[in-house]
Amino acid sequence: MPLIILNIIFCISFLGFAYVNLNDNDAFLWVSIYLSAAISCGLAAAGKFYPVAYLVLVAFYLIYAIILFFAKDGVRDWITKYRRESLVQSMQATKPYIEQTREFFGLLIIAGALLINYFCSAGITA
Repeated sequence: MPLIILNIIFCISFLGFAYVNLNDNDAFLWVSIYLSAAISCGLAAAGKFYPVAYLVLVAFYLIYAIILFFAKDGVRDWITKYRRESLVQSMQATKPYIEQTREFFGLLIIAGALLINYFCSAGITA
């Protein structure tokens, strides 16, 4: 039951994240990322688990997160060069490192949610 509730929360959250990304320049990418996570969590809430799909999505998300970490004005620059300036001063990402750092953490959240489902599905099918 807790896994169902958690997946419902993740599904609704990821749908909301997809919605707020509709007006971005890279909307196709981010709406696709959040919708695939929302669908995966929605199916898990319904009792349908797809461990191979979770691994493929998590691999993509983590590779993209690594790219964002090392990109120019990415997470590494936010930590070292910009001294971890607040990411939540305003909802508008006026600086590229703010946008990329927020995207980085979003990818980690999604990967974490899908890894929870992966490990729980391994226990269910075992």
